[in-house]
Amino acid sequence: MNNVIGYNNFMVNIGNDWDEVLKGEFDKEYYLKLRQFLIKEYRTRTVYPDMYDIFNALKHTPYSGVKVVILGQDPYHEPGQAHGMAFSVMKGVQQPPSLVNIFKELQDDLGIEPPPKDDGCLIGWADEGVLLLNTVLTVRAHQANSHKGQGWEQLTDRIIELLDQREKPVAFILWGANARAKRELIRNRQNLVLTGAHPSPLSAYNGFFGGKYFSKVNDFLVSTGQEPVNWGRR
Repeated sequence: MNNVIGYNNFMVNIGNDWDEVLKGEFDKEYYLKLRQFLIKEYRTRTVYPDMYDIFNALKHTPYSGVKVVILGQDPYHEPGQAHGMAFSVMKGVQQPPSLVNIFKELQDDLGIEPPPKDDGCLIGWADEGVLLLNTVLTVRAHQANSHKGQGWEQLTDRIIELLDQREKPVAFILWGANARAKRELIRNRQNLVLTGAHPSPLSAYNGFFGGKYFSKVNDFLVSTGQEPVNWGRR
């Protein structure tokens, strides 16, 4: 591990309006404890994503530009996969099974052909206003949910609450038990909430497939005077 990892590595500067919206959040006791935990973890374990990629979802999709939130569990935990955006992998990385199933549902829903198997990058969605957020933003290699309960949930809960309070309506897609547990945070009736099983092969046939999330979101956006998402954007 990198022995120069220190306190400043986890100081947060998003670089857009999230900095103002989340002002003071990173000075709270829970995040200071989380930061100390992360410093130790990145020094002594293999942790994903790279520490400089942790907040990529927020960096790519400003608060004011969010139309849709896709909420997952925690980052991919195998080498080369996680890059700070839920369900996405960088170009050149083989699509994980969950992402293969997402593209299958997209094709069944809107007829959009899946990209090549080595192209699972969803930055195009993020640039369309889709916040690709996990409930927990880091994970140990090969250990799903290993950073659960360390403080990330308080931050991501706050992000969800702030989006729920926005004047412009937002569509929330909650996939999997960890994400669906956040349903109670979304109280503004103007917002759309869609829930489904996690797209993992272990659960996709028990309530993920057939959800028509993408067309439902676009219908909602149009009905609220917003531009639909180009789900085919690469």
